[in-house]
Amino acid sequence: MSSPEHSPFVWQGRVDVEETGPSTRWHQHVRPFADDSRDGVALLGFAVDEGVRRNGGRPGAAEGPYMLRKALSGLPVMGEPAVWDAGDVACTGDQLEAAQDALAQRVAQAIAQGCVPLVLGGGHEVAWGTFQGVVRARPQIQRVLVVNFDAHFDLRKAARGNSGTPFRQMQEWCASHGIPFDYRVFGISRFANTQALFDRADALGVHYVLDDALQSEAGVLQAQAALVHDMAQCDAVYLTIDLDVLPGGVAPGVSAPAALGMPLALVERLVDTVLASGKLVAADIAELNPAFDRDSLTAKVAARLTARMVRGCA
Repeated sequence: MSSPEHSPFVWQGRVDVEETGPSTRWHQHVRPFADDSRDGVALLGFAVDEGVRRNGGRPGAAEGPYMLRKALSGLPVMGEPAVWDAGDVACTGDQLEAAQDALAQRVAQAIAQGCVPLVLGGGHEVAWGTFQGVVRARPQIQRVLVVNFDAHFDLRKAARGNSGTPFRQMQEWCASHGIPFDYRVFGISRFANTQALFDRADALGVHYVLDDALQSEAGVLQAQAALVHDMAQCDAVYLTIDLDVLPGGVAPGVSAPAALGMPLALVERLVDTVLASGKLVAADIAELNPAFDRDSLTAKVAARLTARMVRGCA
């Protein structure tokens, strides 16, 4: 499924005409992505939830990019680099693979123009499209560390790709190209993954930290140290955030809200650690489902995380 055809998003919002100091907001800062756009961050919408539908989840994430941009519009500009809006990729009927390929092409183009692509989902099937764009744009990279914040491994086996398969698809791609599959997940729930998925993750050498180990300062410090070690061994980092890693009370607008989840402040600390490495090549944020949101809370949380990543690319 895909989002209904929207006209290009119109960035608009409050203008602080009576302020005397810097008061620029995002809607005044973002510019359309073009062939001569260079550096900064390129926002790409993945207005697709066909993978969620295939996975038996609650559809609605196709509307995520629109609501996320809307939540971003009024945020203050506080040191952001150039921000370009490269529009949306949609899905015709059930043609998910074509949509992922189209996303990969746009991600690769943004990287080629010196930008960091930041994809606004959409279901977590977005990850397979983003990853393909990274490896197309940077074929010389031998070790891409995939850092995922997620309650789920998304290593499922299925006849057709869906929102539960993107990291298995990445592993198969890496195996076929003779390069390591470097995958680290924070926030995994023992109550949201079968034993088969834990066994598969262990067999593939996936590094993961459970959500209940990430409730304390000590747990986060340990996770942070492991992340720094992993990033030192890689050439580039691809960061992906599934909003269902957060507590359901903080992020209700997702396909599968978490009973426990990872505290937002601790997610932000680890995201900052990734940004500080200087190795981020692409990022995405997935599973914003406005149909189940409350007072746009999840959209606001997603906007906060998005703006944080953008500022970290300055």
